[in-house]
Parts: sequence; C-alpha cells; structure tokens
Amino acid sequence: MTIRKLGDGIFVDESLNIDEKNPDAIIFDCDGVLIDITNSYDLTIKNTTAILLKKIAAIEKSDPVTIEMIEGFKKTGGFNDEVDLTYALILSYIAAKKLNKPASKFVFDVIENSNKTGIGSVEKYLESLVDLSDVRKRLDYPGSRSTNILCSFFDQLFYGSELLYKLYKKKSQFDGKGLIENDKVLLKKELVDALRKKFSKKIGIVTGRGIESIRYSLKELLNEFDLKNSVFLEDEPRELAKPNPASLLRAINGIGSRCTIFVGDSTEDLIMAKEAEQMGTMTIFCGIYGTSKHPEEKLRMFEEKKADMILESIDLIPKALNLEQQ
Repeated sequence: MTIRKLGDGIFVDESLNIDEKNPDAIIFDCDGVLIDITNSYDLTIKNTTAILLKKIAAIEKSDPVTIEMIEGFKKTGGFNDEVDLTYALILSYIAAKKLNKPASKFVFDVIENSNKTGIGSVEKYLESLVDLSDVRKRLDYPGSRSTNILCSFFDQLFYGSELLYKLYKKKSQFDGKGLIENDKVLLKKELVDALRKKFSKKIGIVTGRGIESIRYSLKELLNEFDLKNSVFLEDEPRELAKPNPASLLRAINGIGSRCTIFVGDSTEDLIMAKEAEQMGTMTIFCGIYGTSKHPEEKLRMFEEKKADMILESIDLIPKALNLEQQ
C-alpha cells in the first residue's frame, strides 16, 4: 500500500478509486473531528488525574499528565473513553510510587504494554509488577457511572455545576462552568451543505460521547445528522465501546449504505472501520490528523496503519472527494 499526496493536507491510498467505490454515506466520530477537545476533554483528564492522585494516594502534582501520555495511550487502540484513560494514568502513577520509579517515565512503560483491550491490558501489566488491589477497590472502576468516584470527579469538572444538574440531576462540589465550555466546534454549516449534495441525508455520527454532551456543543448543527441512525456510546452498554465495530455497523445498516466513509482521528476509529470492512461492509476510513498536538506524528501513524484517506481537516473532505467540481 502506498499513500500519495493529492494536495495540501490530502493523502490517499493510491489503490483507492473513490469514483469506482462511489460511497453513498458518511459517518463521523466527534472528538478530534467535529470538535477540538484539546482544552476540554484533555484538560479534564489532566485535572481529574491530579485531584484523585492527591485524594487517594497523597501524590501532589499540579500537572502530572502530558499530551504525550494522553496520545500514547490513545495510539494503542484501547482508550477511546477519556475516563478509561484517566483511570490508566492514575493506576500508573500509584504503581510507580509503590515501585519507587519515576512516574514520568514509568507511564510510557505502561503504554508500551497496553493494547486495544484498554484498561484490561493496563491492569494485567501493573498487577504483574505490584499489588494494586487496594487502589482498584477504592476506585471501583468502571462500576456504576452514577456512583463511581472517578466518573463523578470527571463529570463535575467537564460539565460544570449547572450543566451537570441539568443533564443528570446531580449536584457538583465545584462551582462554575465546566471545561466543556472550551470545546472548539470545527464543523461548519457550509461543509454539511457540500456533503448533502453527495450523500443527501446519509450523514451520521458514531462517537464515544453521549448525545446531550454533543448537543450542548454542536447545538443546532447536530440536527444536520441522521440521529436515528447515529450511535452515542456513552449512552450505550460498555461492551459496545470502540473499537468494537458493532456500533458502526448498526449506523451503516440503519442508514442503508452500500459504501460508507467513516471519518475519525484515532487508532480505535481506524480499527473499527477496518473490522467493519472485514465483516463484509464496504467501508473507507478517513483519518483526521490536524487536531493533534503532534500532527506530523499522527499523519505517520495513519500511514503506517494503512488508512485509506488522511486529511488535515474535515474542511478538506469536499476537495478530497472532488465534490467541489460537482
């Protein structure tokens, strides 16, 4: 497989013939694709980790998490859920303390021993080195999202007091707005209009977020999607989490697509699309790399993992599909 550059920020597998495949639907991931979450979800991961390290392990670090740690876990294909990633970071830091190892380096050892099974691979690796039963019992994760200490802190910081109560009827111990206010919406109505010329109403979403979280940030733009045939995994059973292709297949079958483009920004998204393809559903994966803190590294990752299309931004989709001349 050879990736060729078609224009600035547009890379395509040279064996891919878009006109021949003639995709009739397009489905989007949300975070890192429709919304830039660098200062919302990523910051919530950092702040929640710092709070709980202090609370349950007396580890006081104002900024223990780097973007390299976050992206490192995400590259493994098992951490589409930001709360899972936060849990992995907390366990890694506490294990490092028990092992008397520098946490800033040890976290990357954990990443190297993680895979698409996510927190299961982290727990397995760490338990082979040190007893973490006390910490795991205290965190009780994943457990119930409504009572779990980790989920509770994460949701309070992300949603803020007013939105948390509005969505879940929960009171927050923190005053003020949540970090969701820092979501940067990347989707434009002009892009939707351009896509409608090709895909009509066959435009969907498959995301790890819940629908109300996305609605809060996208507002009326959410109504541009086929919501009946979209999947919001935070509102679904945990076993459907990415990279399980079941959610994508459900959306594709509901929309009634013969060939679907799935637009994502993560290893999980790529794995999910490729597994859907292997199960007999014609799927083209389009990877977005420009929202990464290290875009060139994300571009190389998608090249190495053989993405069908790689774009710097969703704004380049019409050009990549030659829609601008139609």
